[in-house]
Amino acid sequence: MSETNYIKVGKLIATRGLKGEVLMKHGLERKLVKKQVECIFVETSSNTFLPYFVKHLTAKSPGEAYLQLEGVDTIEAARLLLKKEAWLTEEAFKSLRNKKAIISFLGYQVSNNGVLLGEVVEVIRQPMQVLCKIMMEGKEVYIPLHEDTLKSVDNNKEMLNVSLPDGLLDIYLDK
Repeated sequence: MSETNYIKVGKLIATRGLKGEVLMKHGLERKLVKKQVECIFVETSSNTFLPYFVKHLTAKSPGEAYLQLEGVDTIEAARLLLKKEAWLTEEAFKSLRNKKAIISFLGYQVSNNGVLLGEVVEVIRQPMQVLCKIMMEGKEVYIPLHEDTLKSVDNNKEMLNVSLPDGLLDIYLDK
């Protein structure tokens, strides 16, 4: 049996009404509809994901949606989910993502001037730039993506080609 991979797509950030509806902020950069999202997952402990089936979904914007989840029918139950990260299966993520969205870089390989560095395991959007987290030599390394560093994107090969400043990787790798 193959192991299910989960992709972090957002966070449950607010409640709405008295019947347990929650607002999910997500990075899929598209308005979601109910038939697209059958289930979200919440990480209850390290690498343990609890499924919540979606009874009703209303898109608020391309980055937010109101969800009514099965078994969450009071404001008190909804509050227990606040500040929890929302995850999708890798299969659901790939079918839902906007291919032009920054979050679609998850799983891409990063190459620095032709040298393969690693796979993007997290995408972090900041006000002035985007950071891609990769793992190198067992350590977290954050690759900035902006006009000075991102040289090209090959969607067919799922590759980000960057040119990083000298010494940036050394900071993370203690060299």
